[in-house]
Amino acid sequence: MNPANSHVSQQELEQYLWGAATLLRGGVDPGEYKNIIFSLMFFKRISDVYDEELEETLKESDGDLEYAQFAENHRFIVPDGSHWKDVREITTDVGKAIQDAMREIEKANPDKLEGIFGDGNWTNKDRLSDKTLIDLLEHFSSLKLTIKNVPQDQFGNAYEYLIKKFADDSGHTAAEFYTNRTVVELMALIMNPKSGESIYDPTCGSGGMLLNSLLLVKKRGEEYRNIKLYGQEINLITSAIARMNMFIHDVGDFHITRGDTLENPAFIKNDRVQQFDMVIANPPYSIKKWNQSGWTKDPWGRNIYGTPPQGCADYAFFQHIICSMKEDTGRCGILYPHGVLERDSEQKMRAKIIEDDLVDCVIGLGENLFYNAAMESCLVFCKMNKEPHKKGKILFIDAKEDVTREKTQSFLEPDHIEKIHNAYVNYKDVDGFAKVVDITKIRENEYNLNISLYFDNNLYIDNELLETPIETYIENWKESSHHLKCSIAELESILKEIIKNE
Repeated sequence: MNPANSHVSQQELEQYLWGAATLLRGGVDPGEYKNIIFSLMFFKRISDVYDEELEETLKESDGDLEYAQFAENHRFIVPDGSHWKDVREITTDVGKAIQDAMREIEKANPDKLEGIFGDGNWTNKDRLSDKTLIDLLEHFSSLKLTIKNVPQDQFGNAYEYLIKKFADDSGHTAAEFYTNRTVVELMALIMNPKSGESIYDPTCGSGGMLLNSLLLVKKRGEEYRNIKLYGQEINLITSAIARMNMFIHDVGDFHITRGDTLENPAFIKNDRVQQFDMVIANPPYSIKKWNQSGWTKDPWGRNIYGTPPQGCADYAFFQHIICSMKEDTGRCGILYPHGVLERDSEQKMRAKIIEDDLVDCVIGLGENLFYNAAMESCLVFCKMNKEPHKKGKILFIDAKEDVTREKTQSFLEPDHIEKIHNAYVNYKDVDGFAKVVDITKIRENEYNLNISLYFDNNLYIDNELLETPIETYIENWKESSHHLKCSIAELESILKEIIKNE
């Protein structure tokens, strides 16, 4: 490991951070790693940066300690007794010392850090013994996490690395806070965030979609510090991680809040949900526990297209997102499972959205792009004010084969992203890959957005070589399937009658 005061390489930083997590193996569930490690990591960063700022200000003021301690000279205030070095001196009830220090830092920075360390149970010694916590403190103490040693961009990259590692390690809970970053990159490219815009994620997880949108503007060399980020996240720990993520990436103008977006949307303006230039989201799919009855009389008027079924809130999120888009510049990109494109229970709502000419593009992606779920995913993009050449049309892109698979996970290669993005920008037919479809055709298909309906080449049979048209075979198959179901139902009825009479 490098000396405490020398610059740290990206690889060393990542090994250092993941090394802290490995100290928890065996005693703590992997799904809990992030709650502990992120809090300690942020606590250490705040303390080290405070010391760095203090040292710089002392030099500037010829050793004026009182001046150097002014709040104006620091990003965050670290109260006496609540610094990392204070906690490091404790050898018994270490968890309580950590918890107390974190609470005091939150109190000293109420506008920025209130609740940011979450509600972790640091005093449970069965879960976190004094020895484990001392080992963690000593491990983190081996590096100085000052801005000079670890610049903001580098620290931000390491934070993203750690989020990905925790997602890999945490099983079924990963999707709650992490979305495949290659998919996020594609979404941001297509939505084309601009300097000065407002960007909103109603289910923001660890904030990756918001951050990647802002960083895309920065990468293009454009002014990004005037972009306003807004996010809401129902999980307390995850919302805290998102706020840490913003601070670590040195984002100036962001508003991340905890809460249930459907039940109690956080951003309200003029008695309706606030509207934004861009909404980007990966809502929790098909949740069953939500207030369906309350939606029928939604106080913010979001039920503009109807009430979704109790067992699936996807179209509640969809309508919330549509209501959150500005009327002129508003646009959205949503990562969904394929069911939203074709389920009968949502057909009437889907029909109204299509007839309002909001749907801009539907992209079918491959399997395993959701964390720990093999299902295929899709991207739905909408615009409140389509360009003239797009009005009355929807672009379908069949990119399910444009994916790289490794073990149980998949990702998009740079050439996949470029290919899909180019197809969207050109908005023209590409044989077997992209198809611009008039809404009249979609109306004929009863507003079914299943991508396969709009690509002739999905049936790998030359229709001209068949004496009977392929459509006839399909209708015959449907009829045979119906007869089979009826026969099975009749057989079940006969068996029940036999059993009853025995």
